[in-house]
Order: sequence, then C-alpha cells, then structure tokens
Amino acid sequence: MIVLVLLLTTLPLAYLGREDFVHGLTFPSRLTGAVLLAISFTTLVGAAAVLDHWIRQSFPYSGLVALIGTFAALLTNAMLLAQTVKDGESATYPALFSVLTAGSVYAVFAVWRTSVVIPAPKRVAAAVIVSSVIATANFGYQNLFQPYQRQTQPLITVSMGKPVLSKDRTAFAVPVDITLRNHGDVGFYVLGTEFHAMGKKVPLSPKDRLRQQWRTDAEQWPNSLDMNPLSRREIHQPGELVEAKPWMPDGIWVESNDTYATRVVVQLPMNTPYDQVAFYATASLARKDRLVLEPPIGFVAYSWGREKVPGWVKRQQRSGHDSLVYRARVHESNALDEHTREARFVIVSWQFGTHGASVQTSVTRKGEESRIFTPEETREVVSRYGLINLTTGPVERTLWDIKKQR
Repeated sequence: MIVLVLLLTTLPLAYLGREDFVHGLTFPSRLTGAVLLAISFTTLVGAAAVLDHWIRQSFPYSGLVALIGTFAALLTNAMLLAQTVKDGESATYPALFSVLTAGSVYAVFAVWRTSVVIPAPKRVAAAVIVSSVIATANFGYQNLFQPYQRQTQPLITVSMGKPVLSKDRTAFAVPVDITLRNHGDVGFYVLGTEFHAMGKKVPLSPKDRLRQQWRTDAEQWPNSLDMNPLSRREIHQPGELVEAKPWMPDGIWVESNDTYATRVVVQLPMNTPYDQVAFYATASLARKDRLVLEPPIGFVAYSWGREKVPGWVKRQQRSGHDSLVYRARVHESNALDEHTREARFVIVSWQFGTHGASVQTSVTRKGEESRIFTPEETREVVSRYGLINLTTGPVERTLWDIKKQR
C-alpha cells in the first residue's frame, strides 16, 4: 500500500515537474518544476526504501529514507490538492490528489509506527522543517504572490508630422507617427490594435456662453469617449469618424526593452467641414509570462453577418457599433493549470462606427463567449492572463492654417 502510494505520487510529480522545468514561462515556474522533479525522485527512492525496510533490511537507515519519502509525498500532495480545488475545473485531479493525500497520511503513520531509527533527530527535524518551509514558500510565491506582482505597462506615443498639400491643392495629408515602447522586463503579445481619426466642427459663439450651456456640455461626458472641454466661446460638436485601421499585426509580440514604430497618413479634402482633427491609438496586449498564445489569431465572423458571434458583440451591433471578431487558443502559464483547467480562447472584437473605433478582448471557455462576467470575474481574468489595454489620445490638430492655403 505504501509503495503504491509513493509510486502513484512519483508519476504525476515527474510529469508536471518536467513540463514546468522545460516549458515554464518564468524562472519561479521553472524552479517549481525542478522542485517537483526533486520530490518525485525522493518519493521514488522512498518506495525502494520501504521495500528494503520491510523485507531485506540491508540498509540501516532505510526506515528514515522511507519516512522522508512519505512525508515529502504528503506535503506535496496536500499542496497540489489545495491548488486544484482552488483553480482546477476537472474533477479528476482533485479526486486523484485527495486519494494520494489520504494515502500519504496513512504511509507516514505506518512508517513512523515501525520505530524508525533517526540519527541526530534534531538535525533531521531541522532539515525537514527547512525543506518544508522552502517548498511551501516557493509554491506560494509561484501561485499566489508572483502572478500579481511586477506590474508593467508599455507606452504608446502619437506625434503628427507636417501636413502636405496635393499638387492640385484640393486635398492635404497629415502624417501620424505611432510608437509603442516596452521599457519593462516582460514581453507582450499583441492581441489587437486600432488607430482612428475623428473630425470635429468647432464654431465660435458671438458672445459668452451661459452657465447652463456649460452644464449641458458636461452632461455629455459620461456618454462619449471624447470629452469636449467647457469653453466660453467654442461650441464643440460630437466628433465624426474620418479614418480607422489596425497599426500592428495581430499575434506578434513586443519583447522587453523593444520598440515598434509605424506611420499612418490621414488624407482630407481642402473643403472638409471640420475645424479640428483628433487622433487616437490603442492596443490590447497580454503578458508573455501569464499565458501562451497559440497562433494565429484567426478571423471568426462579422457582427453583421450570419456567423455566430458573442452576445455582447450582437448587442453592440444593434446599437450601431460594427465589429470584426477574431479568436485564438491560449494556454496556461504552468503545467498544473494547463491540465486541470478547461481550454480557454481569447476573443478579440475590432469595433468601429460613427463614434470612432476600439478593440475589446476577453478570455473565456468555448461556449461561454456570450456570458457577461461580473466585475470580480473580469478582474480575475485580467490579472491571471495579464491583459492590458493601452490608450493614447486625443492628439488634436487645428485645420484652419491648412485650409486657408487653398
């Protein structure tokens, strides 16, 4: 019975340990893999020691080795049971580690009852306590502290170049440079990006505007992504979409201390009715130390088509926001979660309309794309997978000096 418990403990520990040691996304993850491999070797040696302790008795300290092996199995199985109950979604692994934990308790008690000879018991007890503390601390650091630490965020900058007139002086072009700088020590997957330009009409009032008009302007702030300033003479009207496009390929990544730069050109006729143009650039990213993105991020459907799309995309479609929907498989950051949690997919919705453009992402199980998450569930998903939304803008440009050159 004891040998069976130790051997059944050795197999999953060796498998999970090798996966983390070879494919871990972070150093703590690989360290956890090394610890699991070491414990699996300890339980394997402990199984051999149990046989010698009960049968051959050729090694005087086989009982001590058996006790150490069974105690290591108990400690590890208990921690893995706690982790699978907390985050796991498969009933198989909690059941397995529950049986192994109960079996390990019996194994420790059975070996201890044989009056194991412990040379220098204080030293052995100290070694067991220290190793247990190290194992527990590493487990807690990897699964509790580390995922919520090291917050880092790249920076997007948008700058405008000098407008250029066409040869016939009937149109002009405004070059816009977009730069993404990752100054942190963590790489990021690019899930989706968008750049859009909004045209604005800003007529001037012949006299000072009243206080009630300021209040009316302020009342529009909660209903718009672009909060126009309260002005004594300027009469800001809702912006209208002039141009929108992605500015980075989906699915690529930006490594630590890396920079990505691109230029887009916005063209307008000289007789454009707008007085100002505002530029925005956004990016939806995921940390490379929190998930593995399985390429490609493939196109799934148009929100206005007949294909099945998430319910929240359909609701936005009915309110005038069209979307292009993309999807890709993601994998967990460690072997235990990868095998105990159901498959996850990242859903990327590239939205556009008269209001502007935006990118929204979510990570869900297949079949749950339409479910509306609670704020607590959203925060948990964002934290677990390191989802980050970057936004810059508005960067505004007055068009009067260009239009007068006609």
